[in-house]
Amino acid sequence: MKRILFISLIVLTGLFGCDKDKTVPTSGTATINNTLNGTGPYYANGFSFSAAGLVSTLDDPGPDIILYVNIDNLASPRLTFQAENFMPSFYKLGDYADAAAAISAFNNLTTVGTYQWTDMADPVKNNQVWVYRSGDEKYSKIRIISTVNEKRPEVPTLDAQYGECTFEWVHQPDGSSTFPAK
Repeated sequence: MKRILFISLIVLTGLFGCDKDKTVPTSGTATINNTLNGTGPYYANGFSFSAAGLVSTLDDPGPDIILYVNIDNLASPRLTFQAENFMPSFYKLGDYADAAAAISAFNNLTTVGTYQWTDMADPVKNNQVWVYRSGDEKYSKIRIISTVNEKRPEVPTLDAQYGECTFEWVHQPDGSSTFPAK
């Protein structure tokens, strides 16, 4: 009887005692693009800061930011970040001459200020730093590492313009205006 009780205790400890850490990261590096997926309904993958990863535009909740190629001027298409939270959500901290200057500005941004928010991040280019405000007033900072904005014949859009953006991000999940230290 003791042996069965002891074995049962070990098995139960193994099943319930191994609670894996399910902490969602508050920083990282991600890449998103404007590729449409599916056969209908079509969807794109954007980025969710609260989920710390790519999220389909069909999901609920959907992504915080989505990458678009704005083609209002076909001679000069530009990348933009857009959000579907019905409020101005982006502030550009600055454009920087090189990666070192952008990294410095990104790292030195420790609190969110009083900004003049815009509806979209436009244009998105290398070595920029942006601040994002979600619909529930949570903040993220974004450093643009690299972008791709080029015509590709395999892209299923009218103008065949492909866009891609790799960025570093830090998210403040509790809604305060101070970013967590790395």
